[in-house]
This record gives sequence, C-alpha cells and structure tokens, in this order.
Amino acid sequence: MKKAPKVRLEMTSLMDVMFLVLVFFIYCIFDMTVHKGVKVDLPTAPGALEKGETIVITIRSNNTLQFNGQDMARDEIVSRVRELYAVKMKLPVLVAGDRRSELGLGIELLSELKQVGVEKISFQVVGG
Repeated sequence: MKKAPKVRLEMTSLMDVMFLVLVFFIYCIFDMTVHKGVKVDLPTAPGALEKGETIVITIRSNNTLQFNGQDMARDEIVSRVRELYAVKMKLPVLVAGDRRSELGLGIELLSELKQVGVEKISFQVVGG
C-alpha cells in the first residue's frame, strides 16, 4: 500500500502577493498625503540645499505673508521669531518669495529679522 503524499502549503506565492499588497498600500498613503505648501513662483538661481529644521516665511504674489504655513502679518512674524530666539531656538530662516511679490516687502522683512537677531537667512530659489 502506498503512502499518501504529505500536504504541502507553498508560502512563496503567498508572500509575493502580500508584498505587492503592502507596496500598493504604501504607495496609496504617500499619494494621499496633504501638501500644506502654498504655490509660489520662485525665482531661478543657483543655490544650496538648506538642511535641518528651518523657519519658513512665504511671501505670496499678492504680498501676503505666511509663517510656517500660517497666514500672519509682518509684525506678528517678527514677534514670533523674537519669541523663538528668546528661548534659544535660533533656527535659520528660509524666505520663499514669489517672483511677482514686491522687493521692498522682502527687504523690510529682512531688516526687521536682522534687528531681532537672526543671523542666518536664506532665500528659496529654483535651481538654474
């Protein structure tokens, strides 16, 4: 009398399917993330990539300002930076200014930030 063959469960194809499902869900998660940035038409110039945590000040084309994604007036931004620097959080400032915004607003903001004690200010550009 012959022995019945042992039942064998192949795991290789199951692992392949599970891997594909995992990749699918990871892709969906990255595709569904909410981008909180504001569309700004940046000027073109060569520049270096800023590393680490920064304070981002955005100047839109209609000359309204944002501080790390929140709408604020210029004096509010300066006072918020002053508060951060008072508690020794001396983060570099990154200014993302739309090419259609007024130059005077950027210069006045730069001057006020320098008076607060900001030593490292960079302007965000599109690499050219």
